[in-house]
Amino acid sequence: MKWLAIAAIRLYQWSRKGKAPRCLHHPSCSNYGVLALRKYPLVQALRMTHARYADCNIFTERPYVDFP
Repeated sequence: MKWLAIAAIRLYQWSRKGKAPRCLHHPSCSNYGVLALRKYPLVQALRMTHARYADCNIFTERPYVDFP
């Protein structure tokens, strides 16, 4: 089941290829999701990834950081 979640994230990353990155975190949220899925059980990794995505929105108080 983990491989399916990782494949979905990779498909998302592929669809965003060539577009300007707008990420507040390093590593990006999608890379964080893949790393979490590889290290933790599926449910825990999905919760961690969801929390990371929820923190990355337009209403976040932190300043926008554009990574090269």
